[in-house]
Amino acid sequence: MLGIFLDTETNGLNIQKHHIIEIAYQIVDLRNGSIKSQYESIIFISFKEWEKSDPVSLKVNGFSWEDVKRGKEPQIIAKEIQYSFHTCSIQKENAIFICQNPSFDRAFFNQIIDSDMQEYLHWPYHWLDLASMYWMRCLLEGKEPWKGGISKNHIATTYNLPCEATPHKAMNGVKHLLDCYKAVANFPQKLTNS
Repeated sequence: MLGIFLDTETNGLNIQKHHIIEIAYQIVDLRNGSIKSQYESIIFISFKEWEKSDPVSLKVNGFSWEDVKRGKEPQIIAKEIQYSFHTCSIQKENAIFICQNPSFDRAFFNQIIDSDMQEYLHWPYHWLDLASMYWMRCLLEGKEPWKGGISKNHIATTYNLPCEATPHKAMNGVKHLLDCYKAVANFPQKLTNS
């Protein structure tokens, strides 16, 4: 089974008016932790789209118009992602997406490759989130996960990991997500047959 650890940066939180401006992922073998592939790119949006940016979001990710105008066209990125997934044989049966906030990342990922095309390519439709994994682990350990929060930085602090570097960049987010996942899921660990 492969995990697609994915993160995005956007110029705002509203999928109706904002756009994905950076994407990164690492495709990881969930049996042994080996990285099979990785990808990152800044995504071009028009200046008209950029003008609708939310200043708070841009403060978090540090992107400027100068960065974004040098990004790749979305259709080029779509082809590169399709090639990457094809090379790793990504299919519904053998892969899942893992994100910190999949409802957010999936919506903006669809701006690059829409859900109809993803279905046509037989890509996974399961998007798992780290916060739910942490929530469940806390409950199983008799802890109250609602005390302190479930942000990725809170999860990192719980496991004595550093917080995500700022300003946020997608590949930094992916690496931080993977570090947190390793701690929460006790991964990679030797799988046993029973």
